[in-house]
Amino acid sequence: MIEYQSVDIRNFAIVGHGASGKTMLSESMLASSGVINRLGSIVNGSTASDYNDDEQERQISIHATMLSTAWEGKKFNFIDTPGYADFTGETLAALSAVDIALVVIHANQGVEVGTEQVWNYATKFGIHKMLVVNALDKEHTDFDGIVAKAKDRFGNNVFAMQIPMNAGPAFNQILDVLRKKVMTFKTDGSGKYDESDPQGEWVEKADKMHEALIEYVAESDDSLLEKYFDEGGLSEEEMREGIHSALQNRVFIPLFCTAAGNNIGVSRLMDFIAKYGSSPVDRATINAKDTQTGKEVEIKLDNPHVVLRIFKTVSEAHVGELSFFRTYSGVLKTGADLYNSVQGGSERFGQFFVMNGKNRTSINSLHAGDIGAVVKLKNTHTDDTLCGLKQAIVIPPVDYPKPNIHTAIRSKAKGDEEKIAVGLSTLHEEDPTFVYRVDSEVKQTIMSGQGELHLTVIANRLQNRFNVEIVTMEPKIPYRETIKGKGSSRYRHKKQSGGAGQFAEVWMRIEPKRRGEGIEFIDSLVGQNVDRGFVPSVEKGVKAAEQEGIFAGYRVVDLKVDFYDGKQHPVDSKDIAFQIAGKHAFREAFLSAKPCLLEPILTIEVKVPDEFMGDVMGDISGRRGKILGMDSDGGFQIIKALVPQAELYHYSTTIRSLTGGRGIHSEEFDHYEELPKDLEKKVIAASKKEDEEE
Repeated sequence: MIEYQSVDIRNFAIVGHGASGKTMLSESMLASSGVINRLGSIVNGSTASDYNDDEQERQISIHATMLSTAWEGKKFNFIDTPGYADFTGETLAALSAVDIALVVIHANQGVEVGTEQVWNYATKFGIHKMLVVNALDKEHTDFDGIVAKAKDRFGNNVFAMQIPMNAGPAFNQILDVLRKKVMTFKTDGSGKYDESDPQGEWVEKADKMHEALIEYVAESDDSLLEKYFDEGGLSEEEMREGIHSALQNRVFIPLFCTAAGNNIGVSRLMDFIAKYGSSPVDRATINAKDTQTGKEVEIKLDNPHVVLRIFKTVSEAHVGELSFFRTYSGVLKTGADLYNSVQGGSERFGQFFVMNGKNRTSINSLHAGDIGAVVKLKNTHTDDTLCGLKQAIVIPPVDYPKPNIHTAIRSKAKGDEEKIAVGLSTLHEEDPTFVYRVDSEVKQTIMSGQGELHLTVIANRLQNRFNVEIVTMEPKIPYRETIKGKGSSRYRHKKQSGGAGQFAEVWMRIEPKRRGEGIEFIDSLVGQNVDRGFVPSVEKGVKAAEQEGIFAGYRVVDLKVDFYDGKQHPVDSKDIAFQIAGKHAFREAFLSAKPCLLEPILTIEVKVPDEFMGDVMGDISGRRGKILGMDSDGGFQIIKALVPQAELYHYSTTIRSLTGGRGIHSEEFDHYEELPKDLEKKVIAASKKEDEEE
């Protein structure tokens, strides 16, 4: 296999809203470059990137799939990413490893929530973007409207490098602004085209747009601007340098036209990426942290020592156990020994590969900036950095979004708990946006993810790959018990049943504390009525009651307990007696102090198109929500609100339903507050019923 130098590598991720045509754009690139003989089909499940059973069944991308080809002497490493918000972690992982974001916009749908989201992600990673208006062979396309919207949302530096000449079902002609030529594409899916000069009204349009492009490029470079004014134009080589420079400085966002389903326009897009797109040389340094000093250090591309980062881990029947990585310096060779600066310990790189979907090609070396995959390492995980032992540096991990949907699970069959634990751990390793926890407070295992489909896919993987079936249910809400007034009790525990007896008497006072202050236990014993050696016993009894709950089975919080007096017996008083007396004294005092239930309140942030704002706000109000404020963001509204956790089960599904899939939300715990009395009665009744059933 050909070895490519850093300057000849193009790493890009194909990103965008769901169903914008990313997978077929990937497929067309492979077909144009001869990697595949003909275009596959999403309906038939025959595309190179959507090779997993769950993707073929649902006809959507679920995984970020690594693909590779060569074009115009350049190596393309590109990643087909999912567009659905449920799988946003895959998109983030892909963007963290590339130099270009190819943002796809559907010609019918225009700029959507998902388009903006991936745009913001790419901005965060500091990579340059290119826009692709796809599906121009559909009815009712509005190219000019989309360009205007893109300029509005992403800045006036969006520039149409091409104009569709016959958008609609017969689409096959593009006016290429850079070359002032008409490209007429064959409709056989080959991606080939013929060039001709524009005619009629298109001549003036081509000249006008080309002149605008020259001005645009010249303005990004003072020396080019001077030459432009002096000589009235720029040479092709100067244009090339100017476009490349403008892209690197992110002051120029080229926009292209395609109909990927028929492989129209894709080869010209590939030409542009090969000639002008960023290479690893354009991002020759990245920041990392020295693990010993904690100081920030730069990793330079030309550093002879190998530094790489794992950006994705998979363990699938199709491809085996693989770690996908990008090299940032040095030349990686087979047999290299590297140090994992996150986990500690060394890893040997045996065989590694270039991937094309599920197909792999073995290679012996990779230059800095290249991307590959290695058979699963001993103890290396997603986001880990591997480097030389003397370097010990860490590349910052990706900041993945917090989960916004939760479900409780239990195994259908007894004895499967261990298999479920292994499965959940493996799936989290592959997908950091999927998390799980065993919640000791509500006594449930809870899975959390980015959407209902995300959790459904996880459940299917557990069944298919780990041979376990689970039952899902609504997670229990971690209510809290507390008091609103003062209370007191005097409790005597006395037991005589042959042999040694038990005796303890505990006098206790309790009072409320401010929310979030927790429980304070003190003793104000005076005199000799109770030996102070029994104070820890009483405290242990109180703690047991706190954990069990008093009147609804939920943890007790935010009060002060004072063990102020009591009585003891010279023979029958012992630790267990005072534990029992302490527990019951606390229960009696609690019930006399105006007990109440608290419920968790979450802060939610919902981003929706303007036209759905009323529906969403009405829905929030119906969930006992309190609107905190709203911000306008282009054609979208960002609504902030406080909503009880009990009202948010599968809320992400509701938001998507209310907004036709165009709304997204995030949520975070904020505080606890008192539960309304009518709901409190229902919670207590449900708790008692559950206890009776158990």
